[in-house]
Amino acid sequence: MVRAWIADIRPLCEDKCYRKYYEELPDFRKRKADALKSVQGKAQSVGVWSLLEKIRAEEGLPESSAYNLSHSGDYVMCAVELDGKKEQVGCDIEQIGRLRLDLAERFFSRDEYDAILMRETEEERRESFFRYWVLKESFIKATGRGMALPLNSFSVRLGAPPVLIRQPEEYPGRYYYREFAVREIPYKMAVCSTDEAIDSKIHTELRLL
Repeated sequence: MVRAWIADIRPLCEDKCYRKYYEELPDFRKRKADALKSVQGKAQSVGVWSLLEKIRAEEGLPESSAYNLSHSGDYVMCAVELDGKKEQVGCDIEQIGRLRLDLAERFFSRDEYDAILMRETEEERRESFFRYWVLKESFIKATGRGMALPLNSFSVRLGAPPVLIRQPEEYPGRYYYREFAVREIPYKMAVCSTDEAIDSKIHTELRLL
């Protein structure tokens, strides 16, 4: 089973808290955080790895367990394969902002772009845009290719759950989706995995502090 967690990293924007968690990082993650300039970026980098380490400890997971990390704004997200299976896992979290139809037209598939335009209101179009965004990002992260895989090389149909209806020839396997939402925060979240069993709940009880 794949399970996902999110955590609020705003406390890490305070130097004392940041230093506490920074000192617990492995050297390669310290270097990654050091290379970032913004306070929020550093907090995201430290926070997302700290969340992963806490999940590993709480769940008793080996370092070999498949996982994926994401961050946006004040939140970090981690999705982990709990059963030790060699599955592909990708996740994405995005803070909802303004609708970017120009990006949808340029990078999404034609079917996805048209589906956004068919929504009746600006709010519905924005909702669809960010749903597609996290679904597409989670797929390319699950493949391990990231942005090297063109976003218009595959197509997703929104639903409950969403379905991958067209995919790149080099990734012919079955991929499954789960979307998440937390009422109090304006973010979209999704997990994509070759493991059909994806927990339907986004877990927020694991706090960094």
